[in-house]
Amino acid sequence: MMLYTLLVVATGLERLAELIVSDRNARWSFARGGVEYGQRHFPAMVLLHTGLLIACLVEVWGLGRPFIPWLGWPMLALVLASQALRWWCIGALGRRWNTRVIVVPGLPRVTRGPYRWSWLHHPNYIAVIVEGFALPLVHSAWITALCFTVLNAILLFRFRIPIENTALATLDHRRSPLEGDGQA
Repeated sequence: MMLYTLLVVATGLERLAELIVSDRNARWSFARGGVEYGQRHFPAMVLLHTGLLIACLVEVWGLGRPFIPWLGWPMLALVLASQALRWWCIGALGRRWNTRVIVVPGLPRVTRGPYRWSWLHHPNYIAVIVEGFALPLVHSAWITALCFTVLNAILLFRFRIPIENTALATLDHRRSPLEGDGQA
């Protein structure tokens, strides 16, 4: 259980690193006229993701969940793969990556890294979904995996992804105030 606790703590520290990057990128975006969408759902998202980490530990320690090798090792591989995908997304989006939905008018859509495939609109959420069920199941915390998966699906598909799609649709319709009006 101690190694699992270290994994969850490491995941929490990784989230803190994400928040630092996100805050820096948000300041960059706002300085360039960035517009934030969907602010109301963001606290629920933070609560859900923080709750995931806490619930993983509470269920494993409180209910004495065992490590089951045939389940735990593949789930650990999925957790690591989801982290790799998450940081690939962060790298591909560069300064435009954020935990919030901020669009800088006038900038084109990112079409590199995992965003180069037109059929894969939100690769970062694949990482979130996979990690959300895999991290708890590394140590057979199935209640946490189930609850997070359901709540995350509601948050993503009812709120976050539609908000992002609406925000991204504005990219082709707005010009950056830094570009001028295009008249000679």
